[in-house]
Amino acid sequence: MKPSHRTLTAPDGFSLIELLCVLALMLILTVMMFGFGSASRQRSQKKLCGDNLQKIFVSLQLYANDFQGALPLNTNAVTSEEVLDALVPVYAADTAIFICPGGRDSEIASGESLRRHKISYAYFMGRRLDAPPAVLLSDRQVDTQPKRAGEFIFSANGKSPGNNHHQYGGNFLLGDGSVQASPAKLAAPLAAAPGVVLLNPKP
Repeated sequence: MKPSHRTLTAPDGFSLIELLCVLALMLILTVMMFGFGSASRQRSQKKLCGDNLQKIFVSLQLYANDFQGALPLNTNAVTSEEVLDALVPVYAADTAIFICPGGRDSEIASGESLRRHKISYAYFMGRRLDAPPAVLLSDRQVDTQPKRAGEFIFSANGKSPGNNHHQYGGNFLLGDGSVQASPAKLAAPLAAAPGVVLLNPKP
C-alpha cells in the first residue's frame, strides 16, 4: 500500500496585493464620480451656484429700488468686484453669495469689501432692472468679448479662465431673476449691447 501524499493548496481569499489593487481602483472610481471636477459634483454645485445668483438678484433689486431702477455702475471699473462692491454691506451683508460653490475661490468674511478679494461672477454693467430682461451676471467667463453661438463662453477643458464649474459650463442670471444653465459652448449668441460692459472678476 502506497503512502498517501497531501497536496498543499493556497488558502481561499484575497492576497494583500489583490486587496490593495481593488481598493486603489475603488478610490480612482470614487474620485472620478464625485471628485471636484466630476460631472455629478458640478451638476449639484451649479444648482447651489444658481441659488447664489438669485440671492445676488435680490440685492440688486433692493439697490435698484433706491436708485430708480439703475444697477451698480462704475465707469472706471475693470473687474466685477469694483462695481458689485456697491452692494456690500447695505444690500448684501452675506458676502458668501459672491463665491461660486463649484469653484475654488476663497471665502469672504461677512460684510467685508469685495474690492479686497476675488469673487466668482462676471457682471454686465450698464443694464437696468426696469428694462427688458437680459443677462445681468454669469459665472466667470473665458474673456469679456461678445460671443457667437457655438463659441466657448466657459472653460473647454476645466482649466482657467472660466472654470467655475470645471468643463461643465456655467449659469446666467437674467433680469427677471431666473437662472439659466449653459454648457461651455453657447447655444445662442451673446452680443454686446450699447452702453453695456462685461466685467470679469479678478484673474
